[in-house]
Amino acid sequence: MSNFILSCCSTADLDQEVFNSRDINYICFHFQLDGKDYPDDLGKSIPFKDFYNKMSEGLMTQTSQVTIGEYLEYFEGFLKEGKDVFHVTLSSGLSGTLNSATIARDQLKEKYPERKLYVIDSLAASSGYGLLMYKLADLRDGGMGIDDLYQWTIDHRLECQHWFFSTTLKYFVRGGRISKISGAIGNALNICPLMNVDYQGKLVVRSKVRGKNGVIKAIVEKMAELASNGTDYNGDCFISNSDCLDDAQAVVDLIEKKFPNMKGKVKIFSIGTTIGSHTGPGTVALFFWGKQRID
Repeated sequence: MSNFILSCCSTADLDQEVFNSRDINYICFHFQLDGKDYPDDLGKSIPFKDFYNKMSEGLMTQTSQVTIGEYLEYFEGFLKEGKDVFHVTLSSGLSGTLNSATIARDQLKEKYPERKLYVIDSLAASSGYGLLMYKLADLRDGGMGIDDLYQWTIDHRLECQHWFFSTTLKYFVRGGRISKISGAIGNALNICPLMNVDYQGKLVVRSKVRGKNGVIKAIVEKMAELASNGTDYNGDCFISNSDCLDDAQAVVDLIEKKFPNMKGKVKIFSIGTTIGSHTGPGTVALFFWGKQRID
């Protein structure tokens, strides 16, 4: 057993069984739904189906990151037990949580100078962030120490490929990522934007594809283009979705046809309430290991 804690935020969008079985600790973001506060706790407070139904009905959502005080309490619980901590945050390109965690780290270093407390920017989101944590758990379980794990993360985090599509532009317009005019035109033309997370950990629209079937083909083609060993890819592959399991399964089916080593290996998760507050229902995201993100 390692003598350090592997930790992340709830926005890694894994399920409780995976967090438990891989011995990955997490701290919860928060969200508001129709003015009421909730923890982003993997669907415990509000089942994901109910959350997305309420969004579809027009209820407004708002998210908030982990506070400095919450990080202080969370980290100190481990440090008091004599454990070092390796905490990976949601991408700094999407959230300011890295800053809060870093401030908490610096304060605790003065109090626990003998302990190691790493805070690292994942440059990742949703189950792509989860895919990175899954790999770090593999490396830890294989005997890698905390210092080497830090360097591995810095060297390889951008090899975690993130690709998304959405079948509705409504929530991207609401969040200001797409203009109202572009959203109206896109919806009228049945445009499904294909997006990714870039090298700065920011969400970028890469192309505009007409129709759901077209964008499902396009996202799998991106995997063929960018995955390690191309269509011979044999690594971990995660998909997250916001209440559109049929669309996620259609992506899995096409991956299994195109990638002979992937039959039965793709894992599907739900997009959690923090990320989902911004995407809304109807988003599918695909994550795999491949070429380093350079733009």
